[in-house]
Amino acid sequence: MARYTGALCRICRRAGEKLYLKADRCYTEKCGIERRKYPPGQHGQNRGKLSDYGIQLLEKQKVRKYHGIGERQFRRYFHEAEKRRGVTGEVLLQLLELRLDNVVYRMGFALNKRQAREMVRHGHFLVNGRAVNIPSYSMRPGDVVEVKESSRGIQSIREGIERIEHRGLPAWIEVDPQNFRGKVLHVPSREELQLPFEVQEQLIVELYSK
Repeated sequence: MARYTGALCRICRRAGEKLYLKADRCYTEKCGIERRKYPPGQHGQNRGKLSDYGIQLLEKQKVRKYHGIGERQFRRYFHEAEKRRGVTGEVLLQLLELRLDNVVYRMGFALNKRQAREMVRHGHFLVNGRAVNIPSYSMRPGDVVEVKESSRGIQSIREGIERIEHRGLPAWIEVDPQNFRGKVLHVPSREELQLPFEVQEQLIVELYSK
């Protein structure tokens, strides 16, 4: 699967709002969208009004880029959400939120989502006592994530745990920072999805339903 390796600030500028992809930097004056509040590219400052399709596409790109996954994988998540009971858009967001890399980030074991994905790939975490290095691994209520004993001295993990009080902990997980362990309590409701930007998931459903 192709992986985006370009500047993260370009993603936020293209979306027209902060997606908070660079952790603490996004809260400072160094944030790219604070310095240049227009889309990237030669004609970024002259972009006209978006069509209905453009608005739907932009909404999908915001969510996809925030979770750092490719188009093919995102589409698979959508088709899986269609098959499940519930509102398709809400189920889609829940599936993305329960990815292992996202859960690791929510628990404070990484400073940002990209770092969480990399650390999962490098095998720094156990799920229910077993090593898992697949970022897209789907978590379930009752699953326990634990930092490996040999990885607990990593500076970024310790910094993430220290900052979790400032960032806040979602209601659907609990964390025991002293023991580097966290637990998924339940599937998050729509109200418990702490996305740093507004999402109109119905626009994504409309896009893929055409």
